[in-house]
Amino acid sequence: MTDLVFSVDVRAPAGTTWLALTDWPRQHEWMIGTEVHVVSGDGRSVGSRIAAFTGLRGVGFTDTMEITAWEPPVRCTVRHLGKLVRGSGAFHVHAKGPQESTFVWSESLDLPFGAVGKLGWPAVKPAFALGLRQSLRRFAQFAENYSMGA
Repeated sequence: MTDLVFSVDVRAPAGTTWLALTDWPRQHEWMIGTEVHVVSGDGRSVGSRIAAFTGLRGVGFTDTMEITAWEPPVRCTVRHLGKLVRGSGAFHVHAKGPQESTFVWSESLDLPFGAVGKLGWPAVKPAFALGLRQSLRRFAQFAENYSMGA
């Protein structure tokens, strides 16, 4: 297992940050190269499934996830069900004040491709981390300007 934790401060109330974070169909507005769709359930309850396609021009992979905990406006956990991405993830929102919050994204992943994946991860991790940090900076701006249905 590989554990990853990333966070970003957001100049928005925790409730707004939560709503922006869990607006799955709009995740592409801040998550680089990713489109998310609810594939079963309502996307806002335990047992719902979401699918995230990450790639460019149809070349990439789909990460299907099942929501395993739903505690608005604080925590959503998922179990990755795909062949490539396996493990668990969590999204936490921490209130820092009436108009500030922190979004924490954590993952505990089984690396794909066995020994080859474990050997290659140190080379891939810096680019992965860079992309995720950039996406989280974009998320902060997205959440700070968030309005539902926009």
